[in-house]
Amino acid sequence: MVRPSLAGLTILLFALGKTSSAQNDSICDVQQNSSCTLSIDPLQDPYPYYFPLVENAGTPGLFPMPPCHGITLEEATIDQLQGYMTHGTLTATRLLQCYLKRISQVDEYINSVIELNPDAMDIAEALDTERANGDVRGPLHGIPFIVKDNIATKDNLETTAGSWMLLGSVVPRDAFVVANLRQAGAVLLGKATLSEWADMRSNNYSEGYSARGGQARSPYNLTLNPGGSSSGSAAAVAANVVTFALGTETDGSVINPAERNALVGIKPTVGLTSRAGVIPESIHQDTVGTFGKTVRDAAYAFDAIYGIDARDNYTSAQAEKTPSGGYVQYLTSKTALQNATFGIPWDSFWVYADAAQQAELLSLLSLISSAGATIINNTELPNHETIVSPDGWNWDYGTTRGYPNESEYTVVKADFYNNIASYLSELENTSIRSLEDIVAYNYANDGTEGGNPWPLGIPAFYSGQDGFLASLEWKGVMNETYYQALEFCQRSTREEGIDAALANGGKRLDVLLVPPDVGQTYQIAAQAGYPMVTLPAGVHEDTGMPFGLALMGTAWSEAGLLKWASAIEDLQLGNGGGRTLPRWYGYLEKNVPVRNL
Repeated sequence: MVRPSLAGLTILLFALGKTSSAQNDSICDVQQNSSCTLSIDPLQDPYPYYFPLVENAGTPGLFPMPPCHGITLEEATIDQLQGYMTHGTLTATRLLQCYLKRISQVDEYINSVIELNPDAMDIAEALDTERANGDVRGPLHGIPFIVKDNIATKDNLETTAGSWMLLGSVVPRDAFVVANLRQAGAVLLGKATLSEWADMRSNNYSEGYSARGGQARSPYNLTLNPGGSSSGSAAAVAANVVTFALGTETDGSVINPAERNALVGIKPTVGLTSRAGVIPESIHQDTVGTFGKTVRDAAYAFDAIYGIDARDNYTSAQAEKTPSGGYVQYLTSKTALQNATFGIPWDSFWVYADAAQQAELLSLLSLISSAGATIINNTELPNHETIVSPDGWNWDYGTTRGYPNESEYTVVKADFYNNIASYLSELENTSIRSLEDIVAYNYANDGTEGGNPWPLGIPAFYSGQDGFLASLEWKGVMNETYYQALEFCQRSTREEGIDAALANGGKRLDVLLVPPDVGQTYQIAAQAGYPMVTLPAGVHEDTGMPFGLALMGTAWSEAGLLKWASAIEDLQLGNGGGRTLPRWYGYLEKNVPVRNL
């Protein structure tokens, strides 16, 4: 696990022949080996940037972001960064240096990066050479990103899902999504922390915690649930540690951390982004999504990663269902809302949002309506009383009702046993080959891996590894109960659920608008394998934690979701709304487990 200090990063940059002061104000050219002096030596005078300004506690000014060679990097969009590089104000190498400095400044607090890529500077240099020769690969050329530590990279980085047991294992190849981003010219800065094993290992745990990575924290409030399991991916983008990031979702692990970090999160239809090279949970629900500070940034990344992959046969279903030229072309402005018809499934989801969220989200709906959109209330999922838990997110709600053959968890725990064995079979340099091996390792290393429930294990894994044990007990058996559960979950959330709500009795809706801080929203979409996009919508006054407004659609409807999301975002920005900066509440508190409010 890499926890870079300022001095360590500076020494690294000196060794590479590239460094600058805390204000990026060098008066020498070390590349030409000339003797030189820095105008401000970052080893001797790091203040004010590399220590928090305590007088600004509770504001974004606690950790002000240093200028990057004269430009404002904080909240800079991909288009802005490309403009700087086109005009020579920045290079990919300089941009990477500035993000490394930001990591040094804030990541000791939020723990969003589990490991830095030692080859990142070489990659950036090569991309700068390409640009100098007139070869720009596209909008991601030279843009730094990170991926969740369950997404394989065939390089000097580990792929461990946050567990010590996979440290040193060797993956066979880049994940398809990583290979696509490399081809697009993006610079892989490193890996992101996550909930260990992407939340599969236990059902009562500290969201965002892993034994290898520690506790990921939201820069908005470091004491509360940062959203999981792609916790580090979202926190890094939210804190301006990196431009964009990849996460994975089985049930909420893109949408939840995105909305809890005031980000745009795109969770695509299952089969639109390849899972090959991703440590799996369920072949029926796993998908790879993107995080960005704007719809356009998240869409640029999404355009680069989707596509048909021979190693994931689910992706073949997207043939003739994706647009020629990608999805960014569908982004639009607020004027498009004049032709929109949105549905509000109030009794299905909205009733479970807290009063503060309801008030702010309803104000946003009023603004959307004033822009010309038609908003229809009570466009319910017809069977919501059966499939939507009234007590919050519950992926074993079928069993709670007395019907394991109607439970998502029945499917996931069987899938995991089989899917993880397939993934592990391709690894080299490890003895971990099965779920049995995983469980045994956790027991043998209880003091760090928390194999036993608390107090025998560790408080971050309060229930130990009960998720693994449930999967191990099922043994991957695909029996009648399994197939009944799969059929029920998909039918009840698709044609009898989301699709029926969108049909609206013959008066077709464009999308459903839902409050994604209500976990049942993304749970239903996850079971269906349907897409969601979430936008920043507000912040709880009492906790400082953000919440979002999400758009829910049918299979392969990403073009429409991104169209309407970009229109709403444009409307928000024109009215002083949208994303807000982190205020770093509780920045010195290191409680584990984090509180789940």
